[in-house]
Amino acid sequence: MLSCKQYVARSSDHMDRQLSVRERLQMRHHLLFCPNCRRFIRQMRLMSATLKALPEPLPTNLDATVERMLSEQSRQR
Repeated sequence: MLSCKQYVARSSDHMDRQLSVRERLQMRHHLLFCPNCRRFIRQMRLMSATLKALPEPLPTNLDATVERMLSEQSRQR
């Protein structure tokens, strides 16, 4: 059975489904008996979902972007 330290080291691969069948079974077995690692993986999944839900960052040069959009709009008229 995996230790918690080993599980944490492989948790990203587990979440990204990059483990072999044997490794996935070992992970599932560990999670079956370890409430701390189950909580850890729930928190990791929540963090991942939250990060995916965040909007894209604004362009660094917002003034230039606005100017470009306005000039495109005036050309279309």
